[in-house]
Amino acid sequence: MCGRYVLHRPVDELRAIFAAMGEMPNFAPNWNVAPSQQAPVLRVAPSRERRFDLLQWGLVPHFTTDLAAARRPINARSETAASSGLFRDALARRRCLVPADAFYEWAGEGKSKQAYAAQRADGAPMALAGLWEGWRDADGHALSSFTILTTQACAALAHLHHRMAVVLEPADWSVWLGEVTGDPLALLRPSEAAFSVWKVAARVGNVRNNDAELLMPVSETPPSPEPLPLLRRSPAEP
Repeated sequence: MCGRYVLHRPVDELRAIFAAMGEMPNFAPNWNVAPSQQAPVLRVAPSRERRFDLLQWGLVPHFTTDLAAARRPINARSETAASSGLFRDALARRRCLVPADAFYEWAGEGKSKQAYAAQRADGAPMALAGLWEGWRDADGHALSSFTILTTQACAALAHLHHRMAVVLEPADWSVWLGEVTGDPLALLRPSEAAFSVWKVAARVGNVRNNDAELLMPVSETPPSPEPLPLLRRSPAEP
């Protein structure tokens, strides 16, 4: 499952890593990317160049008739995407990469859920497998949106949740983007990368919180209170 993620890497670094061309969209570091927000997505333009654009997280299929009632899924199950009416066309024609420096997950039950952050152990950005759609109403109002594909969690993350986002390796980006021939469906599998995982503060659950401290690890156990100093008795009055 992928419901929150982080992208704080500098724009120029992202451009170089993903070999993007053209103007980069104007976006600030986001330590708490949430559904319905705009986020950078890498697509292949008609010119065959890789380009970053800002799309809204939550897929609105092109055939949507009532935008207000649209489901806008933020995730798509990779096992059923090819047979789903919501995702089938986008999977065949509109695949994209969603860059992320880290993502958040919650483990536990009810109010006792603990928030965690996870990132690649090598420090490289994650390229999440995404699908995008373009929607336009009768008046010409347009919306571009995306969703993130999920798969079974890898061993390093299974203790947090049984699902995870599909993380693609650089060698597979060209196949996923349709730049070279290959089977994109074969890439929809649990990641074999090593991950670093740590506990973070509960404030990450509030989308209004958006700062670097959200990624700071929290202690496994709360610190013990400092002992109170012993009070010395004053000498008895004569």
